[in-house]
Amino acid sequence: MKVSTSRLIGFFLLFFYHCEACAYYKFVVKEVPYTRLCSTKNILTVNGQFPGPTIYVQKGDTIFVDVYNRGSYNVTIHWHGVRQPRNPWSDGPEYITQCPIQPGEKFRQKIIFTTEEGTLWWHAHSEWSRATVHGAMVIYPKMGTSYPFPEPDAEIPIILGQWWKEDIVMLYETFLPSGNIENVSNAYTINGQPGDLYACSKQETFRFNVERGLTYLLRIVNSCISDSNFFSIANHNLTVVGSDASYLKPFERSIISIAPGQTIDVLLEANQSPNHYYMAASVYTVLFKGLFNNTTTTAIVEYSGNYTPSWPPAFPFLPLYNDSQAYDNFTESFRSLADKEHPIDVPMEINTHLFYTISMNSLCKDNFCPVGTKAMILDYNSTVELLFQGTSLFRGSDHPIHLHGFSFYVMRIGLGNFDKDKDPSTYNLVDPPLQNTVHVPKNGWAAIRFRADNPGVWFMHCHFDRHMTWGMNTVFIVKNGKSPETKLLPPPPDMPPC
Repeated sequence: MKVSTSRLIGFFLLFFYHCEACAYYKFVVKEVPYTRLCSTKNILTVNGQFPGPTIYVQKGDTIFVDVYNRGSYNVTIHWHGVRQPRNPWSDGPEYITQCPIQPGEKFRQKIIFTTEEGTLWWHAHSEWSRATVHGAMVIYPKMGTSYPFPEPDAEIPIILGQWWKEDIVMLYETFLPSGNIENVSNAYTINGQPGDLYACSKQETFRFNVERGLTYLLRIVNSCISDSNFFSIANHNLTVVGSDASYLKPFERSIISIAPGQTIDVLLEANQSPNHYYMAASVYTVLFKGLFNNTTTTAIVEYSGNYTPSWPPAFPFLPLYNDSQAYDNFTESFRSLADKEHPIDVPMEINTHLFYTISMNSLCKDNFCPVGTKAMILDYNSTVELLFQGTSLFRGSDHPIHLHGFSFYVMRIGLGNFDKDKDPSTYNLVDPPLQNTVHVPKNGWAAIRFRADNPGVWFMHCHFDRHMTWGMNTVFIVKNGKSPETKLLPPPPDMPPC
């Protein structure tokens, strides 16, 4: 992928003129054969692609996506991190805001972008089908505005994922009655490819061509269904500039950590001697060995020019799988820009305090576990502080918690038990990051704040799919406001039936 500055500008112009005339996408969900790790199986895809197509929009755009289900199972599509003001009908979680799209049927989804700017992603929200049904969403600044950092010479989505040799439907159906952790994945992937450390994967390893002296914007998405990741590029530092479609004060790291559901934007300066360098991702987990995939996925950054590359390429340092300090230190550096062009609006007067313990906290006596049906009802425009407290029941775990319909300010993340008398004084009230997914550390806590100004029914859940399936999820119901502009939009005429 060798891209010059002039070609990049030409792409932007072509894209923007095209989108003025067309704001419709066609997603055909279908099963196609894919070969990885020496074997072939059918996987569910969008338009036959894995990962799926990238959606490109400008800040404030509205688009329509016609989703055709040509597969064998029910499916829904969620637009992860898109606020969807007053429009939960197109949010996507099955049996929460819509019935799934049945095989042979179609649903037109209206996607309303507002304040989001940067990188988000879309994915299936039916059982575990998002393992292969996912793709990036790139939200450019409005025409006439620019990035709050020097314009990159080129950019590329980097999607981290997982691959199982077995069928995902069978993986889910085997997991569900047992209550055990799902079978360990066979590989991690970068843009759908495991990389040359895995069998039968060398030729298809993802390769990223760069020119020395240019700067590249990497839009990193963690699409894994069960694991967080460390990510690094050998001999290169990465400048972090955004996360979850919100800009951050830039900071430099050689390693990033990213949980399922999160997106992180980084600038890569191609400032090394022309050669080949490994891009790599490995697991971060609190699980015992044997309960997770401890392999490493790779791609190769290739400098252009005439030279003989070294082999193997230089390999980056990656922390141990259970290095929680390395993982947590990264996200502690997140700070919103909080400037004139990118102001923040942290709720200071809180009228709704919520305290949720998140844990694996019940043992089922038989093959059926009770499912909670309680929902939290919020008045329109109420200000909410939500405290997540992890527990040590059954060893404890970390949890990437995602809230639909909102972004929220992460006031503080801490270890141990939250102290209501001391810890609020440590909140970042000046420039907290604006996120849609927060990583709650094992036996730790996270405090978030948001204004409930988006009427509708909004799902909240752990983005480890096994935890969500076990019941780590709930629903917020935000009441209508008093004016027409603060009430739910009417449902579309083609809502899927149950």
